[in-house]
Formats: sequence, C-alpha cells, structure tokens
Amino acid sequence: MSQAEMLPERESMEFDVVIVGAGPAGLAAAIRVKQLDPELSVVVVEKGPEVGAHVLSGNVLDPAALDALLPEWRSEETPIKTRVTEDKFFFYGPQAAVRLPNALMPKLMSNHGNFVVSLGLVAKWMAEKAEALGVEIYPGFAATEVLYDEANAVIGVATGDMGITRTGEPGPMHQRGMALLGKYVLIGEGARGSLAKQLIRTYGLDEGREPPKFGIGIKELWEIAPEKSKPGLIQHSFGWPLDFKTGGGSFLYHLENNQVFVGFVVHLNYKNPYLSPFGEFQRFKTHPDVAALLEGGKRISYGARAITEGGWQSVPKLVFPGGALIGCSAGFVNVPRIKGAHNAMWSGMLAAEKAVAAIREGRAHDRLRDYEDEWRDSPIGRDLKLVRNVKPLWSKFGTILGIGLGGLDMWTNSVFGFSFFGTMKHGKPDHLSLEPAAQHTPIDYPKPDGVLTFDKVSSVYLSNTNHEEDQPVHLQVKDPQLQHTSEYGVYAGPSQRYCPAGVYEWVVQDGRETYVINGQNCVHCKTCDIKDPNQNINWVPPQGGEGPVYQTM
Repeated sequence: MSQAEMLPERESMEFDVVIVGAGPAGLAAAIRVKQLDPELSVVVVEKGPEVGAHVLSGNVLDPAALDALLPEWRSEETPIKTRVTEDKFFFYGPQAAVRLPNALMPKLMSNHGNFVVSLGLVAKWMAEKAEALGVEIYPGFAATEVLYDEANAVIGVATGDMGITRTGEPGPMHQRGMALLGKYVLIGEGARGSLAKQLIRTYGLDEGREPPKFGIGIKELWEIAPEKSKPGLIQHSFGWPLDFKTGGGSFLYHLENNQVFVGFVVHLNYKNPYLSPFGEFQRFKTHPDVAALLEGGKRISYGARAITEGGWQSVPKLVFPGGALIGCSAGFVNVPRIKGAHNAMWSGMLAAEKAVAAIREGRAHDRLRDYEDEWRDSPIGRDLKLVRNVKPLWSKFGTILGIGLGGLDMWTNSVFGFSFFGTMKHGKPDHLSLEPAAQHTPIDYPKPDGVLTFDKVSSVYLSNTNHEEDQPVHLQVKDPQLQHTSEYGVYAGPSQRYCPAGVYEWVVQDGRETYVINGQNCVHCKTCDIKDPNQNINWVPPQGGEGPVYQTM
C-alpha cells in the first residue's frame, strides 16, 4: 500500500467559487463575485501566514481598476495615501546621471493620478472588504494540488498536509490538508505559480504563445533623514551598474513617514552566469545620487520576487475546464510602466463576472470562454498592446538602442494606433539565454559595508523568513547528477548568484563539489524555477504559512 493510500481521506468543503491567492487579483475576484451575487459562496486560500505577508511589489498603483471595483474607497480610511507628486527618469553612468525630459515620454508612462503604496497593506485592506461581503479567507494554507473529475475538469484544489517530516512520513503533529471544491477555480498565485504551471502544462495553455519572460525584482524599505524625504516623488533609472546588453533598471519611491522603497529589477534573459542580481542591486546603491539619499538612513525590510515580463505575446490561454488564470499567474504586468496590480484587479473582476454568469446559467466545471475571448479588448489588453514590443526590442538591440526604439514604438502605438514592428517575438525562454561560464569572466562584487550595502544573510533576516526544517525540501532538484555536470560543470553554479536569498551553495565535501540547499532561507521569489539552465529545479510550496512575512512591502 502506498503512502498516499495509508493517509486518511481529506475532509472537503464545497463552494461556488474557489480562489487561490489573496493578492490583488484574487481579492478583486472575490469581491466582485459577492457584489454581483451575495448568495454565492466564495473562499480564498492563501499560503502566507496572513494576507499581504507574501505580497511584494514596487508599488506605484494605477487606481483605475480599484475605482471600478470599490468606487467609494477615496472617501474612506485606506492605506492608499501618498499621491504621486513628481515623476523623474534617469540614465545612470557610474558617477553621473542624465535626466530624461518627461516630454519625451509617451503619455502612458506618466504617473499623474497614481499612488505610492505598500501593496501588502492594500491587500490586507481589500481582504477586510471581501470578508465584510461574506468571503471566507484562509491564510496559512498552501494550495498544493489540483483536483480533477473523471472528465479531466478541475473541480477544486487541496491544501498541503501539515506535519510531514523531512523523510516524507507523517510526523506526530500531522494534519491532513483540506479539499476545497468549487464550480469554478480561479488561480491567482502570482508569477510562476506552482499550480498555474501544472495547469498550463496539463491543458497546453501555452500552445501558440510566445515563451513566458521574467525579471527578478529586489527591494528594500529604508527610513531616510526627514530633510531628504519627498513623499510622492518617484524615480526610475536604467543603465549602470548593468552593462548595455543586460536589461533592467531601478526605482525609488518616496512614501510618507520618511520612508522610501529602493528597488532594482534585472531581466532574467541575461547571458552571463556570473551575474548576481543581488550584487547588482547592492552596487546600484553606491551610485552617488542614491548613496546621498540613503546616507544616515536605516534599512528596515528586504524582499525579492519574480516579475512577469512577457506581456501581450506571452499570456497563455486563460481558461481550462473548471476555471481560469488571473493576475500574474497569467502574466499581465506592463513592463515599461512596472505595473501589474491594476491589471491583476481587472482580470479578477472580469473572470468573476464570467463565473457568476455561468453559475446563474446552471453551469459548472466548464470553460469560461467569454473571459478568454474578451480580455484583449478589455482595459488589460489595451494597456498591454501599446507596450508589446518594448521588451523584445530591449532584448534584441540592448539598452541604448532598444529603449530608444521602444519609446518610439510606444509613441506610434499611442498616437497612431500602429507599430512599425508589428508584434515582435520574444524568442527563447529565459533559462536558455544563459551561456557557458567559459564564455564569460567572473564579476568581482565589492564586499558589503553593512551600512549601505549588505550580504544575503542579513537581508533574509529582514524579510522575516521562516521555514520548519523537519519537512520535505520544497526546492526539488530532479536530477542531482545533471546539476553537478551541467549547472556546476558548464555554468559555474549560477544558482549561487541568481538566488537573492543564499539558498543554493556549491561546497567541497570529501574532495567533491556538493550541492547544498538552504531551503529555510527561501523568500519564494521563484527565480530558481525560472532561471535554472536545465529546468532541473522545481519550486513547490512548503507548509502553509511559511516563508517571508513582509510588513509594509
């Protein structure tokens, strides 16, 4: 008898709509269902210990979707307080900066009317709104399995068992997961979600689409000297410390209370296996302009997260029998705007509307085809289509020419409704862009000073990350020998560098290189799942409630 057969049967609960992920997409969907039909039952399951704990974003919020979802929010007490007052764009060199005139920027790049927010706090507030409408929200429970019926339609999800030991056996505190069954299941796990990845593969949702593209965003929250604080000021830059072949850039967002978000994004289609996104972020802070801003300040928090960057071309088919993908599980981030929360909310609302309509017709467990058919003509599609060539132009032509052509393309799309480039292809997925170490020179990153720049260990500490050690490792290496011969032998162990949390190490034990996985450090960014050159690492959720606990990120 197998281990699974020996376990007691899961208890189950039935709902009209089951939603995975209490981020902007999932919560917008939950709220919209209850607005349209208060009698429908809705549950949201969230792997973080509390709503917002795993939410990490810039974030400059475009409030358009929120205005449509909760139009009364502007007259209420909310965490959305800091209106953008000034918008600056810079090109950085090692010691200098050139400001780009705002007049050169297409209108869609303007942040007029937007707000600097902690998206985690916004999610908490949205959860309160959802619960007031009767939505059930279960934080601390990771959805780990998709449940199917005999016709291969999705009928629900199961949360992971608690108390499984590192050997895979039930421990003394073992508790069986729950089966949450619904007429429709909406998947809003965020970028590179484990269930979304399974569903895309199972139903071939990526057929006819360009490969998904990603970046890694690394972020710190700083408290700075009061005289340097300019609430509502936002600043974006590109250029140094990245070379002209590597995509990425920075953001500085001033909040209230003398706080500033300091962030850096590296596109994960970079070629050099010696590159460290974390190291580049630390170098960025040594730029004279940034160092002067942070001098005398204090770092409060740290986090990292993968960002979907494929956009219009890479969005998979959104519907499958029994449910749909929403938010960053579908890939709705607008790359040049560095915004996705508004599109996540729009997608949750649209999927909810189609689910409610289907349930009213007596349907269940089928495809919400109207959602798939309509999103490209919705505010999401209109937002993404205008910028569809920015990422591929940057990737093909490099930073200087690529950004210039991308700006031109946004102008022609915005003003004339067409592109000289049509709709460009992204080409190969990010893991195939990495080149063998023999083609590159190691990068010597400066030693952190502990004042302005830091190491990964002290950074992870500020993310409040915690995992129970006696549980199965949630970072699964499929073929250990391949990891040694290729990841280490050919690519010089890039996981040690692309991971922003010090999870992976190659150490010499008994004269042989050994792969060490410090799973307790994982901040759930999913970069390893994306960037491993052989797709040999599979990220799955640990026990529910574990991972980072972001307070105001």
